[in-house]
Amino acid sequence: MLRFDIITIFPEFFRTVFDFGIVRRARAAGLVEIAAHDLRAWTTDKHKVVDDRPFGGGDGMVLKPEPLCAAVEALTGAHEARELAGTKTRVVLLSPQGRVFEQKVAAELAEAERIVLICGRYEGVDERVVETCVTDELSIGDYVLSGGEPAAVVVVDATVRLLPGALGSETSAVNESFNAGLLDCPHYTRPVEYSGRRVPEVLLSGHHAEIARWRRREALRKTARNRPDLLQQATLDEQERTWLAEFDKEQ
Repeated sequence: MLRFDIITIFPEFFRTVFDFGIVRRARAAGLVEIAAHDLRAWTTDKHKVVDDRPFGGGDGMVLKPEPLCAAVEALTGAHEARELAGTKTRVVLLSPQGRVFEQKVAAELAEAERIVLICGRYEGVDERVVETCVTDELSIGDYVLSGGEPAAVVVVDATVRLLPGALGSETSAVNESFNAGLLDCPHYTRPVEYSGRRVPEVLLSGHHAEIARWRRREALRKTARNRPDLLQQATLDEQERTWLAEFDKEQ
């Protein structure tokens, strides 16, 4: 079982967000546990202060190190992140300064047994938290959110769906976008014709080899159109490179 512990100043944000779809089913099946914790529980002053002004001046506030590190220690039993080396516990700070969270990172996290997610706020967290308590610093994209709570939802959802048994089909996660280095191919369902557009005939043929070939070609086409950057690392054979040249001519 994988357990997520989310450290946040807004635990009510997570009250119902995981009560739907695949994550809900995974929780019901005992594949994952998710708990949100109020950072203020680890403060020691009567006003439960979790932030302060940055040294050196500037706008905004910074989350203080004492309550964050105390929360991590309480949840993991480790005073510093280096003590977690070789274990299946990860402490993740959600931050615009982190490495990009992508499918392969979700797959890494799915191998863990416990993941602590720290939701940043304001101008961020004291850097000493990163230096001492954090094993991973992750960003869900090159933009800034008001806080790490929406990012935590993204990380939980993307990771849970990769747990064995979380999806209805064991091949579902394998066939999704990014797992093969490309975007997913187009999909169709009934009716066969809609608004003057028909489902591609190959998908109605029952010829599995031709369907697989068509799906690979169309996945390559969609990737070339929408995310050409992915092609730089994709492993392509001679036929697929020929298709790419054809797509370029079409454009």
